[in-house]
Amino acid sequence: MTLPQLHFAHANSYPAGTYRKLFSLLQQHYQVQALDMHGHDPRYPVTAGWPALVRELVDDLERRYSAPVILVGHSLGGMLAVMAAKARPDLVRCVVLLDSPVVAGWRAMLVRLARNTSLGERFSPARFSARRRAVWPDAQAAHDHFAAKQMFSIWAPQVLRDYIDSGMAPHPDGVQLRFTREVETEVYRGLPHHVGALVKNGVPVPVGFIGGSESRECRQAGLAATRKLVGRFFRQVPGGHLFPMEAPELTARAVHEMITALLARQA
Repeated sequence: MTLPQLHFAHANSYPAGTYRKLFSLLQQHYQVQALDMHGHDPRYPVTAGWPALVRELVDDLERRYSAPVILVGHSLGGMLAVMAAKARPDLVRCVVLLDSPVVAGWRAMLVRLARNTSLGERFSPARFSARRRAVWPDAQAAHDHFAAKQMFSIWAPQVLRDYIDSGMAPHPDGVQLRFTREVETEVYRGLPHHVGALVKNGVPVPVGFIGGSESRECRQAGLAATRKLVGRFFRQVPGGHLFPMEAPELTARAVHEMITALLARQA
């Protein structure tokens, strides 16, 4: 039996290889593919609202597949997935958002007003990514650097190693981040303010949401617009914004259950 096609879109700054453990679990049920790194092809520059990144995803789907696919996206990837599904529903069977809350209403207005201002920079993750360390003497030094940080220390075994293996490139002084801090910063600065309005009347394909119960990003964005979009296809699991890295087994089960429910509704 041929397994269904699942296309995964990664979070900002985490190349697709970071999710190898999750992919290996999902491959019990799906053929899994992903674009290695969003935002690094000069044909698709990172700008406000990410229109070229949406086009990059749409173009990649057109190149890879001859039939509609299941789209799963984490954070940045989830927003790209829902915007791609809205623009080209003929390419998509359903969408699963992993901690990708829809920013709408007054929060969306704040995003728009704060863009490219000192106030906006103060509250954006861009203030950290712009200064992020990018070079280490070797891969082990990079691993130790991240392992010492609380956010990475709670990742599941092997996931951090996968991040280092897939996320580093040679540098004259050792190794450097492949996903550049410049692109990461521009992605944060370009956060869309229009997604709430875009999906106000729904999306032509079924959409589900799985969020981390301790996600600061969900608290900041609010979940009312997301709940309105997905209806009963809403679920929270233990963990923070990066719960796919913290608990890949739980994530794989939740994603499979959500896809099963979405496709049943579609049928």
